[in-house]
Amino acid sequence: MSVEILRFLHVIGSTVLFGTGLGIAFFMVMAHRTGDPVRIAHVAGTVVVADTIFTATAVIIQPITGILLAHQIGWPLTQGWIVLSMILYLLTGIFWLPVVAIQIRLRNLARAAAAGNQQLPDEYYWLYRVWFVCGFPAFFAVLGIFWLMLTKPEVIIFT
Repeated sequence: MSVEILRFLHVIGSTVLFGTGLGIAFFMVMAHRTGDPVRIAHVAGTVVVADTIFTATAVIIQPITGILLAHQIGWPLTQGWIVLSMILYLLTGIFWLPVVAIQIRLRNLARAAAAGNQQLPDEYYWLYRVWFVCGFPAFFAVLGIFWLMLTKPEVIIFT
């Protein structure tokens, strides 16, 4: 596969990861602000599907295209900026995986409250706060990856 195609796929994958992440966060926050279990259940259901289709696919494609791209260009995977990018990618995943499980639980709690015509339980609010807080390190890690990919700074990790 050519460098241009790999680069294109890598950029599209990063765009999907970043854009889907921001979109999911925005819509979950807006739904949560309504306090309406029916609305939250609907939005959270859509968010879970979007994360499954778009984010999970891009999460798989990114390292594949990145490794192939580095190989095609001749960049060793031990270059400091690449290693640091991979560390930040893993950090993002460490925060993203629990968020996926939390989103499913938030959806289920909202569905149960909506079905019973009840208020959202305390567990929902606690999980929502955890979900919200987990988004920040993942967001800033992705920004860091973008910066590293664009600037390719001299980062000495191995001596």
